[in-house]
Amino acid sequence: MTQASDTVAAARRIPLPRPGVGQTRARMAEMLRVDHAGEFAAVHIYRAQRAVLEGRKGKAAIAADLTEMEGHEAVHLARFEALLTENRVRPTAMIPLWKLAATALGAGTALINEKAAHACTEAVESVIEKHYADQIEEVRERDPELAAELTKFREEELAHHDHAIEHGSREAPAYRLLSSVIKVGCKAAIKISERI
Repeated sequence: MTQASDTVAAARRIPLPRPGVGQTRARMAEMLRVDHAGEFAAVHIYRAQRAVLEGRKGKAAIAADLTEMEGHEAVHLARFEALLTENRVRPTAMIPLWKLAATALGAGTALINEKAAHACTEAVESVIEKHYADQIEEVRERDPELAAELTKFREEELAHHDHAIEHGSREAPAYRLLSSVIKVGCKAAIKISERI
C-alpha cells in the first residue's frame, strides 16, 4: 500500500472481522439490514419532497429531479429486499419509525424551500456514500459481486449529492445546522438499524 492509500484506509471505519462461527453471516445481516433501511428511508424522503413540490408553480424541474432520484433509490431498495430474502435476514424493526422520520424530513425540508430540500439530499447522501465506501472495502475480497453492486449504488448516491450542491444546497437557510442535524440523525439510524 502507498502512504495515500494507508491514510484513506485509516480514515475508514472498517470493522475488524469478529472471531467465532457464524460471525461473517451476522455481519452480513447487519450490513443488509442497514442498507435496506437506508434505501427505504431515501425513497420516502424523495417521495415526500416531491409531494410537497410537485404541481407548484416553477417547481417542475425539481419535481422531475426528485422523481428520477426516487427511482434510483427504489431500484436500490428492491435489490436490498431481494438480498434480505436470499440471505434470510429480517429487516430492521425500526422500519415504521424510519418511514415516519423520512417522510417528515422530506416534507419538512421541502416546505422550507427548494434549497433546503437540496441540503437534505446533500447531507443524507454524504453519510450514505461514506457508509457504502466502508462496506465496499470490507466486502471487496470475500464478496466481489456485492462490492460491485455497492460501488454502483455509491456512484448514484454521489451523483445525487453533487446535483444537490450544484442546485444550491449550501444556500439553504441555516445550512450548517440543518446539514449537521441530518447527518447526526443518519449516523444514528445506521447504528440502530444494524442492531435492531
